Amino acid sequence: MDESTSSLDKRIELMRQHMDGMTQVVPWARETGFKVTRVERGQVWGVQPFAEHLVGDVDAQVIHGGAITTLLDNLSGMACAASLEEFRFVATLDLRIDYMRPADSGRDIIGEAECYHVTKSVAFTRAWAYHESRDKVIATAQGAFAINKPRPKASLGVPE
Repeated sequence: MDESTSSLDKRIELMRQHMDGMTQVVPWARETGFKVTRVERGQVWGVQPFAEHLVGDVDAQVIHGGAITTLLDNLSGMACAASLEEFRFVATLDLRIDYMRPADSGRDIIGEAECYHVTKSVAFTRAWAYHESRDKVIATAQGAFAINKPRPKASLGVPE
């Protein structure tokens, strides 16, 4: 990348290069096994593969709502990271989930999140969980994320 490329563009490119590892730093994301599939400025997509240990209703064989919440919460936080001009950690302040219908039995779930507004200390997101398209959503989410103060590079394991 040339010098005219913004730090946000560089971070998004770094996120794209490390999509497989992005979920490994968050224990709940690691446990559910969801994967990030696409990163754009202010938007992140992922997939929650169907897994037996995530089933909430044994008879219906559908993924538990808590796994869907985890997917949308994590994608939303990542969308915040893909929106901020400088690298900052974010923390969920508020997350509202509306469940529209159960997921289909035995199927993966696609997730999509966007950060649509950023203030000095809070980022706001919208997110969707679905199978084929957002035309028939399983759940939607709206969130607010605290933008934490920058940490010294040394605390992140990065030399100053």
